[in-house]
Amino acid sequence: MNLAWISLAALLIAITLSMLTQVNVGVVSLAFAWIVGVYLGGLPLNTVIGTFPVQLFLTLIGVTLLFGMAGINGTLGRLAARAVGVCRGNAGVIPVMFFLIALALSSIGPGNIATTAILAPMAMAVGARAAVPPFLMALMVGNGAQAGALSPFAPTGVIVNGIMERIGLAGHEMQTYGNNLFAHAIVTFAAYVAFGGLKLFTRRQAEPYLSQGDQAGARADAELVETERFEWVHWLTLGVLITLVLVVVFFEMQVGMAALTGAAVLSLAGAGSEKEAIKKMPWGVVIMVCGVTVLIGVLEKTQGMSLFADLLAKISTPGTVTLTIAFVTGAVSVYSSTSGVVLPAFLPTVPSLATQLGADPLAIASAMYVGGHLVDLSPLSTIGALCIAALPAEADAKKLFNQLLAWGLSMMVVGSLLCWVLF
Repeated sequence: MNLAWISLAALLIAITLSMLTQVNVGVVSLAFAWIVGVYLGGLPLNTVIGTFPVQLFLTLIGVTLLFGMAGINGTLGRLAARAVGVCRGNAGVIPVMFFLIALALSSIGPGNIATTAILAPMAMAVGARAAVPPFLMALMVGNGAQAGALSPFAPTGVIVNGIMERIGLAGHEMQTYGNNLFAHAIVTFAAYVAFGGLKLFTRRQAEPYLSQGDQAGARADAELVETERFEWVHWLTLGVLITLVLVVVFFEMQVGMAALTGAAVLSLAGAGSEKEAIKKMPWGVVIMVCGVTVLIGVLEKTQGMSLFADLLAKISTPGTVTLTIAFVTGAVSVYSSTSGVVLPAFLPTVPSLATQLGADPLAIASAMYVGGHLVDLSPLSTIGALCIAALPAEADAKKLFNQLLAWGLSMMVVGSLLCWVLF
């Protein structure tokens, strides 16, 4: 029992560090796993090393490398620009279109952070020209990217589905994706109505341009962004991305190895720079996720994870477990990495929680990943910070910071209530 408490304390320290410092908790978790597992728990070193998530590591590397190359060579940007062109200057359609573009891009592979990094600067620039409030644009882009975050092809989806498989909940990839998408769509379009989205449709198209003294204002249906031509590089990249989706969906190939093969094709064809893509890969997140996963493996072997589940069960009842768990994961996620720390720490407790409370394990897991993600537009999280960083120089960054902080904190309550109703 003492060892279980020690291993649990190590996990709680790692979570606290992730909330209060800039230290990569993956490195700290690896150190804790070694000390607690080998020297305090008497586990063989190979047993501790054996908890390293090799398949998860390869999948994260493959997916982020391939879509990093697709971003660097301009393919993703060209796709987004053409989608924005559909709006033809209609201010009411623009935020909705950015939500759909972000959802689509995030879902096919780049994930929530990369998608926001790609789209936020474009969204804020287009929103400024069309006089759409920055807060509304940030909500639509950020939540659109979040809505697609748990796609089987996105990095966070890979992480969550890997953990779900390990705890005996495999085969629910599309349900996981759909639950998260549906919850984000509900809160996003409720916000769209509440914060003036419908009023934008009553405005003449040329109005925002003329009010800003833009000489191009008379051309109401002018393109809001330049659309560059598709060259052979972009057609080849698009073909590789489509092939990746097809072979994974219909032939059940391992997504990481398929993505690495696609990256090799682009590299050999001279259609993408793997050196630049490797530099931009989220190595900190990869180390964080893998390190925390190793520490969780040690907790499982020392009974620390059972102890953690017992503590969570004490603050829940069968009727309120989804509400309570969504609130707890949301509260931690406001200050910590959802994909790197929160979900790897909480999801392994699902089987024990479900057994103790007599609740549906899928419902508990759903409350965890939805509750954790709904708060991530807070400026203390990467998604919110990217939206603020993308603001035009003349915009009020402090105002948007406060608005997003209020949104993120409110989602702790709204998200937990929504999860209670849905799950």
